[in-house]
Amino acid sequence: MEFSHISIRGARVHNLKNISLDIPRNRFVVITGISGSGKSSLAFDTIFAEGQRRFMETLSPYARQFIGNIERPDVDFIEGLSPVIAIDQKSTSRSPRSTVGTITEIHDFIRLLYAKTGRRFDPVTGQMLQKQSRESIVETIMSLPEGSGIAILSPLVTGRKGHYRELFERLLLKGFLRVRIDGEERMMEKNMQLERYKTHTIELVVDRLVTGAGSVERLRQAVDMAIGMSEHRSSLICLPLEGEGKELFFSTQYAYSDGSVPVDTLAPNHFSFNSPYGACPECNGLGELMQLSTDLMVPDPSLSLNQGAIEPFGKPGKRNLWQIVKAIAREYGFTLDTPVSEIPPTALDILLLGSGSRTFDVAYAYAGKEHRYPQIFQGALPYVEEMLRNSSSARIREWSESFMSHQPCPVCKGARLRQESLHVKVDGLNIAEAESLPLPDSLVFFRDLPERLSDREKLIALPVLHEITKRIEFLLDVGLGYLTLCRSARTLSGGEAQRIRLASQLGSRLSGVLYVLDEPSIGLHQRDNHKLIASLQQLRDIGNTVLVVEHDRDTMLVADEIIDLGPGAGEHGGRIVAKGPASELGDDSLTAAYLSGRKTVSFEHEKPRVEKEPGWLTLRGCRGNNLQNIDVRFPLGSLVAVTGVSGSGKSTLINETLYPVLARHFYRSKLVSQPHAAIEGIELIDKVVSVDQTPIGRTPRSNPVTYTGAFTFIRDFFTRLPEAQIRGYKAGRFSFNVKGGRCEVCQGAGTMKIEMNFLPDVYVPCENCKGHRYNRETLQVKYKGRSIADVLEMPVEEASVFFEDFPRIRRILSTMESVGLGYLKLGQPSPLLSGGEAQRIKLSAELAKIQTGRTLYILDEPTTGLHFQDIQHLLEVLRKLVDKGNTVIIIEHNLDIVRNSDWIIDLGPEGGSGGGRLTAEGPPAVIAGIDHSHTGRFLKLEMNHSPFDPQVRPA
Repeated sequence: MEFSHISIRGARVHNLKNISLDIPRNRFVVITGISGSGKSSLAFDTIFAEGQRRFMETLSPYARQFIGNIERPDVDFIEGLSPVIAIDQKSTSRSPRSTVGTITEIHDFIRLLYAKTGRRFDPVTGQMLQKQSRESIVETIMSLPEGSGIAILSPLVTGRKGHYRELFERLLLKGFLRVRIDGEERMMEKNMQLERYKTHTIELVVDRLVTGAGSVERLRQAVDMAIGMSEHRSSLICLPLEGEGKELFFSTQYAYSDGSVPVDTLAPNHFSFNSPYGACPECNGLGELMQLSTDLMVPDPSLSLNQGAIEPFGKPGKRNLWQIVKAIAREYGFTLDTPVSEIPPTALDILLLGSGSRTFDVAYAYAGKEHRYPQIFQGALPYVEEMLRNSSSARIREWSESFMSHQPCPVCKGARLRQESLHVKVDGLNIAEAESLPLPDSLVFFRDLPERLSDREKLIALPVLHEITKRIEFLLDVGLGYLTLCRSARTLSGGEAQRIRLASQLGSRLSGVLYVLDEPSIGLHQRDNHKLIASLQQLRDIGNTVLVVEHDRDTMLVADEIIDLGPGAGEHGGRIVAKGPASELGDDSLTAAYLSGRKTVSFEHEKPRVEKEPGWLTLRGCRGNNLQNIDVRFPLGSLVAVTGVSGSGKSTLINETLYPVLARHFYRSKLVSQPHAAIEGIELIDKVVSVDQTPIGRTPRSNPVTYTGAFTFIRDFFTRLPEAQIRGYKAGRFSFNVKGGRCEVCQGAGTMKIEMNFLPDVYVPCENCKGHRYNRETLQVKYKGRSIADVLEMPVEEASVFFEDFPRIRRILSTMESVGLGYLKLGQPSPLLSGGEAQRIKLSAELAKIQTGRTLYILDEPTTGLHFQDIQHLLEVLRKLVDKGNTVIIIEHNLDIVRNSDWIIDLGPEGGSGGGRLTAEGPPAVIAGIDHSHTGRFLKLEMNHSPFDPQVRPA
């Protein structure tokens, strides 16, 4: 029976209010609504969960015993459900071994290509290696000009220590007279031997002859003898005896000029950094090592030695170390009050790396006389290295490791592979170089490759190249042209990781599948939005149902159907407000009001702002990653939006350059910033706060109320209740992290972790406490009929009323409400929070603190996961921060926020190597008039309130 719809009846998961609906199959459907209205509950916790449960039921009883019981979603029934694939933001591998190439399987095809068509090259001479038969070796030597004097040499020893007396005696007995030792020809003598502990290269002179027709047979015998006697039974050297002719190296195998022989037959695992056959032995295929960094030892070069600028040394004291430092200072003409940045470079190298064998005269006073002793200086880095190596103290080791950072492997230079694998090339590039190309360049390289291959190689390569180019095209189709195949998966944002998985699904060409996606447009500039939408439509057109949880205006306008949930969040949501195409949503829909232009995101100041000349924070000479040595200035006391297409350098500028510089200045942080020349205006701010989307915790023990600090006050409040006083309970009794009041079966987690083989871990409610976290005695302490477990189950807005008479608790909960988190439960486990929710929890924790009016806030796409109405709330909060004199810098693509900012810094014009330049800066009205700015063109449409038909927007 063919179903035309997915029919859902009586869905009651989380806050869903017993809803029933029909979702058309083989259509592009968007589920939207304000944060907490039940979108994820419907899409993931109901539809996807039921699809996953049905799949598990198809497994054998033997397989299911390792999985356990998967709970059925709270729904009456669902029919017409296809096999379900979820593409969310949380299920991407964060392994350091995972790259864009491995996730998409492109790396596997490239490995196969290099194994079958790669050409080996000598690392020393750069010449291509080829197998040669003995006949071809003779023919090559005979092709030299007739009458040429040559010597045939057999490589016996290559780069090894020893005296080799027995070897020379054997050669003399066989009648040989000459050898070449370390490049110098010598006559052998009786009892001849070499220096035992030096490395030597020994080549035997097998014969000396003149080329010509009469010497062919003699040459053939010399070649056979030289190959037979050589170290690997495979090579020989032809040395011209006259003139400046080039020495010729021959081998019957693939052999390097140093005589070593690489593996005979290449296989794909020789190009895998996850295989011992291909991985660099130094870094085990990671491409980087944890090494001591002098940058971390000198976090602030503007400080002097007296101020403790070199952290391993601390501040001056009576230790012998400081006597030597003073001697170095006398020698190089500086004092302990000189800023480190002004110490002569040679002297600074000695302070950090040591003096080697060089000594300094150190003066000591004894019995009224001064004595001088020459002493070497160990240096900060060798000192920390010695402590790390020899100390058994965990505290000392932790201190030493604080000066370590990830640095490129010195052997493979970050390429992850063995040197033998890196000397295999296709069209002049090794596999690491090919995967380091930006995706557009990579596509051109592999697409044009067949023209430069031989007929045999072309026959092998064409099917593989078809798979490689097809998959790269899919990555370009979802707006990821600025990435490279070697980009580590750990550095990808949630949106990027999700679009990579979407590209993989496009490549699989499955049909009859239900795809559930969670905001795939996150982190995508409006210019690239149409590419993503086209990819989603392509999935639909090949016979799939595409269900997208999304807030993006363009995506909603092109969707076949919109399901708008609401009307509010949490307990006020969970109902279907409207359903149908964008043009047919009713007046009750808040989403429809914003789509039609009846409502807009804007902020009206309660009183006119007093315009004054702002101070400026200026970064000069930024050149990290793809930044092109740019100078950027930020007006203080303003809302600053940093914009640009994906990969244009926004995160490099703000998260990897500006924030580490400020964090090191204010907090002596160990963060290392990207290269830059200078920063100016730092004295105009007094602290910096970065609010990113990283999880507030990794386990169910972490939740919003513990992160914001409100739980400390709530526990203290419960200890003052009469019942707690009578029983003598202290604050620890109401903690689920220590023994006493918690449930000891789940140790206060409320859930039990089930480790799934081959699947993500599953958390199930504790059977003893039923998810309440506490034991029976603790739950008997109640206020207004509610125990502490009941309080943790309250939404923020309900708890705010519940604790309205307690200002310290109420203040924290009110700030959470102000950033649109009123629907969130106080005890919501952190693994269930989206990136956008985690960021807003962090923002609320900062807002609850006392404001100085000189704080710099850095936010990375805070509109992630927010409906138009939530963005309105967020804008109001950010504006209040700015009105108090603070500075807010936002990396953002959302035009509603960009349009309402005071200053825009637009980077570009493209992503990757085509970006990293300052395209435009100024107020929104100025940026909207700049045609060469992609952001400016879309901003102009937004500010003119043009009808948003995605078909006519600039591409």
